[in-house]
Amino acid sequence: MSTNENNIYEEIKNELIDNEINKRVKDYSKNKYELERYYNVGKLLNEAGKHYGEGVIKRYSIKLTRDLGKGYSITNLKNMRKFYTVFQKSQAVPDQLSWSHFCELVVLNNIDSINYYIEITKIYNLGYRQLRERIKSREYERLPESTKNKLKTQEANNVTDFIKDPIIIKTNEKECISEKVLQKSILEDIESFMQQLGSSFSFIGSEYKIKLGDTYNYIDLLLFNIEYNCYVVIELKVTELKKEHIGQIQVYMNYIDNNLKRITQEKTIGIIICKKDNKLYIEYSSDKRIYSTTYVLK
Repeated sequence: MSTNENNIYEEIKNELIDNEINKRVKDYSKNKYELERYYNVGKLLNEAGKHYGEGVIKRYSIKLTRDLGKGYSITNLKNMRKFYTVFQKSQAVPDQLSWSHFCELVVLNNIDSINYYIEITKIYNLGYRQLRERIKSREYERLPESTKNKLKTQEANNVTDFIKDPIIIKTNEKECISEKVLQKSILEDIESFMQQLGSSFSFIGSEYKIKLGDTYNYIDLLLFNIEYNCYVVIELKVTELKKEHIGQIQVYMNYIDNNLKRITQEKTIGIIICKKDNKLYIEYSSDKRIYSTTYVLK
């Protein structure tokens, strides 16, 4: 190892020693301090790599493990370097997230997806294992393109912007199933289902009974969105979206507006979750409060 390469190594080691000392004796802003140290190490590793090649990571890992103990594997050092390269230009490092969170994030190549997962981690106080599951489910990739564009430009969102496509429903069934079984699978993990629709949803009821003239009808799922102050009617279809489905949900939405909605609340939204979508039916529908998406069984 050359003199200059060794000098960089000593800088890296000192940063990491400072971090270890801070962990033991300092409680205030401990997480922030650790992230700053790893950011600085990442910067030094990035510079070392430019001058001495990719192999410098392995050499430093061996020496740091010998000098400081466990925790400085090749993977972890590469994560520190990626941590620096991701955040050096984009924004300040959010210290609400731990290093374990960032180890899940830095493997992503899209800064827009990283920013999205940072925000939902802060909003929902996700642990790093919960964040890993969100990433694994490709939550960002399942957002509509229009929503991704709004996130980039920081435009205002509406109640349907964060509905994922497809919605992932966990069930033991792997083939086409009835709407009753689909509904049962959703109710068994209703929290996960509502999270895939977006934020601030609360559950009102399933098979929600309404009376139209002398006939009783049943809404598959009725939710309320607290943030957007509106009821949300959910209809489940195990077939391709059909035009009569739009007419059906529109009737249910109008019923809720006329019988449940208060004057201070916004108009009801309708979401049709179907096996196969046909966006043309929605595009040419006169009611723009109706949204459709698909589901997959896992």
